[in-house]
Amino acid sequence: MSAPPPLPTRARRVVVKVGTSSLTDDAGRIHPPAVWAIARGAQVLGARLGAQVVLVSSGAGAAGRARLGLTLPLTLPEKQAAAAVGQALLMLDWERALAPTPVAQLLLSAGDVQDRERYVNAKNALEALLRLGVVPVVNENDSVATAELKLGDNDTLSAWVAYLVDADLLVVLTDVDGLHDRDPRHHPGARRLEVVNDLDALAADVGDGGSGRGTGGMVTKLRAARIATRAGIETYVIGGGGAGLEALARGEVRGTRFLAKRATSARKAWIAEQPVRGRLDVDEGARRALAQGRSLLPSGVVAATGPFAFGDAVDVVHAGTVVARGLVNYARDAVDRIRGKHTSSIADVLGGKDFDEVVHRDNLVWLDPSGSMPPR
Repeated sequence: MSAPPPLPTRARRVVVKVGTSSLTDDAGRIHPPAVWAIARGAQVLGARLGAQVVLVSSGAGAAGRARLGLTLPLTLPEKQAAAAVGQALLMLDWERALAPTPVAQLLLSAGDVQDRERYVNAKNALEALLRLGVVPVVNENDSVATAELKLGDNDTLSAWVAYLVDADLLVVLTDVDGLHDRDPRHHPGARRLEVVNDLDALAADVGDGGSGRGTGGMVTKLRAARIATRAGIETYVIGGGGAGLEALARGEVRGTRFLAKRATSARKAWIAEQPVRGRLDVDEGARRALAQGRSLLPSGVVAATGPFAFGDAVDVVHAGTVVARGLVNYARDAVDRIRGKHTSSIADVLGGKDFDEVVHRDNLVWLDPSGSMPPR
C-alpha cells in the first residue's frame, strides 16, 4: 500500500466517543481526573483543527451502579434505573470539566436515527446547539430503551452522530491502543495496525479487546468505523484518554487510523445503513439500469420477500448478490401484484397509482459486490 495521506490539519466538526473504560477506575466508578483529562484533550484537538467538538459519552450505567450500590448482574429495570441516576451524575462531571463552555445532554435511541423525520429533528437540535457554542454530550437513552429500541452500543451511536453533524473526523477512545491482529491482552506479540484502508477486506479474526466494563469491544468499533468511513468520515480508534487526544492534535496517532472512502450524500449514506425489512430480486435489465443511476421499475422485479411496508428499506438482489438498497414506494403485497408489469399497468392492477417506481433513484443506493458505497 502507498503511504497514507497526511493527517488532517483542519476540520469543521469532530465527534469524540468516550467509552466507559476511559472514564472509570478499576472499581468501575467514574474517575473525575480522567473526565477532566479527556475534556482538555477534546478542547485541544478542537482548537488545533479549528473544529467544533461533539462528545458521545458512555458511563451513565457505571455511575448509577456506584451511586446506588448495585452489583452485576442487573435486571433490565435495574439497568434502566442505574442509567437514569447515572446520567445526572455524568453530566455534572462533564459540566465541570468543560466549564466555562456550556454543555447539553442529548439522549437518542435507534428510532432517532432510523426514522427519517426524527433523524432530521435530532440533526436540527445538534446544529442549533453547535451554533450557540454548546458542547453536546450524546448518549443512548438507556433509561427507557429496551433491546428492540436500542442501537446497542455507543460506538455505533457515535458513527450516527458523526452523520448527524456532518463531521469530518470520528475519534473513538478505548482502553486498547487501536486495532490489533490479535487480542493484545492475551497475545503479547499482537501487532497493531497503524492504518486501515479497506475495512471490507480486513480479516474477521482481529483481536476484540475491551475491558469488560462497557458494552463495546473492538467489533463494535470496527462497525462504527465502517459506517463512518463509508460516508467519507475519517475515523481513529486510539488509546491514552485525554493524552491520546492531545497527541492526535500534535499529529501523533496512538492507535489505528481508518481512511475514509469516497463520500456519498448524507441521505444516501443514511439509507445504506437502515435495517433491511425485505428484498427485491431483479432481472439483468433492471440491474443495468440501477448501475446507471436509474429508478427501479416494476417491470424489472421478479420476486419480493419479507413483510416490508411503504418507506421500508429493502435489499435489491440480482443473481444472489445484493446490488443496491433503497426505500420502497409500495408494500410487499402491492409489489407482488405489479412486479413484472409495465408502469402503465399499475393503476389498473392496484385501482390507483401513487408512484411509477418501486424504488425511486433518489431513495436508492448502489452497492458493488464488496458492499462499498457508490459515488454521489
